[in-house]
Amino acid sequence: MASLRHNTSSPPPSEPGPRDGYLDAARACLLDVGWRRTTLTEVARRAGVSRMTIYRTWNDMPQLLGDLMTREWSQVMAATAVAESPEAGGDAVERIADGVLAAVRALRGNELFVRIVEVDPELVLPYLLHRRGRSQDLVLAAGEEAIAAGQRAGRVRAGEPVLIARALLLALHGFVISAHTMVDDAVSAEALEAELRHLVRAVLAP
Repeated sequence: MASLRHNTSSPPPSEPGPRDGYLDAARACLLDVGWRRTTLTEVARRAGVSRMTIYRTWNDMPQLLGDLMTREWSQVMAATAVAESPEAGGDAVERIADGVLAAVRALRGNELFVRIVEVDPELVLPYLLHRRGRSQDLVLAAGEEAIAAGQRAGRVRAGEPVLIARALLLALHGFVISAHTMVDDAVSAEALEAELRHLVRAVLAP
């Protein structure tokens, strides 16, 4: 299994630039032909630049894919983040549960994620079996911050935010990757989502 070196490559820049165009080209390749048939040469062709331009940015396809996945999942997080701080009042647990459910739905519906899971599922296995990637660390950091803020406001139970966030993420892996295997005539996707909301509330409630 090829290593994606997801923890070692440089994070993407905050402002769009040429590098984002290269990642866009790589994304289009993966959607069109899948991981196995995507090469740095094809990415360069689609981006309209020389092969050496791509090689100066990434040594190989696993490194490029790591950056593409980080950008993609970070965008999903940004799009589903709950803007209001738990310290502003209200039900912090419900807001966190809302954010978790929105992120799970968005990731399961993301076309790149769906394509990878359906065609090249081995690409996600390292992050389930061997190590965390940058995207998972970003999710954990956001979760830890929300949990700690809720604790300071007295609306989330006591406990180590790092531990609570990691336990929740372990549970979410199943809801993101495997939820469809639990849907049939007896259990609907909506019922599973309701259970996910209940799980998050139960973990966080004082």
